[in-house]
Amino acid sequence: MALRLSSISFAPRKQAVVAFAVKRSPKRLKYNTPRFSKEGGLLCVEVDPSGADIWKLEPVVELLREGAVGVIPTDTIYAIACDCKNHLAVERLRRIKNIESSKPLSILCSSLRDIDAYTTGFPRGDGQGHANIFRAVKHCLPGPYTFILTASKELPKQCVRYGTATVKYASRKNVGVRMPDDAVCHAILEKMDAPLICTSVRGPKENEWMIDPTVIADIYGPEGLDFLVDGGTRVAEPSTIVDMTGAYPKVIREGKGPILPWMVVEDGDSVLHENLIPSCT
Repeated sequence: MALRLSSISFAPRKQAVVAFAVKRSPKRLKYNTPRFSKEGGLLCVEVDPSGADIWKLEPVVELLREGAVGVIPTDTIYAIACDCKNHLAVERLRRIKNIESSKPLSILCSSLRDIDAYTTGFPRGDGQGHANIFRAVKHCLPGPYTFILTASKELPKQCVRYGTATVKYASRKNVGVRMPDDAVCHAILEKMDAPLICTSVRGPKENEWMIDPTVIADIYGPEGLDFLVDGGTRVAEPSTIVDMTGAYPKVIREGKGPILPWMVVEDGDSVLHENLIPSCT
């Protein structure tokens, strides 16, 4: 039985029967860091989606600072997140989600200042026909978009390229950047005062998303999660992904964020667009 104190509880971690199965290694994961949980349990914190009781998030922020990995809500779907500068936490996140070491992760930012610090930023006008995309982007952030930008030296290499020793000398890679319009997520990011590395909580099938916190706890709790912030059931619609590293802002995936006139949509070999804004990258 879970022990609940003012909507903060430590639910016992156990295997649960759910409506679908997930392929997982039967071997228990081994960690180099403590589990940050009470008697092997999963810290569950229920919060109002409006952010009216964000004081409940203090234990979550403390765990994140110490290297914990857990689930938090965003303005689209839930995300598994950890401190981007904690190497062991990033390693654990990859193990929990079974993410290949060469695959880059996304970062959650609380402000444009963070985006500028951890990436090379959005293309700005150069007076030679290249428009100021940054000005257009500001109107849709915070919001349900993931913008692909080039990572700066501030972002640890294991977040963009990870695995072998040769990665140490690899060139900087791109990273997905999110600035969610969600009160709970924003409160966590502000209290951390630093971006979080994240990955979306997917279901066992392609393009299937887990939106119920109870199901997420049942599936990923036994895999090694330390906490779960329950902000209610989400809408099963991911963010719209826009690649900002090419000649034009190109839509990679259409999601919750509406496609704006300055974004390019590729349809096979053709390009569908209205008002193209050439970038200076």
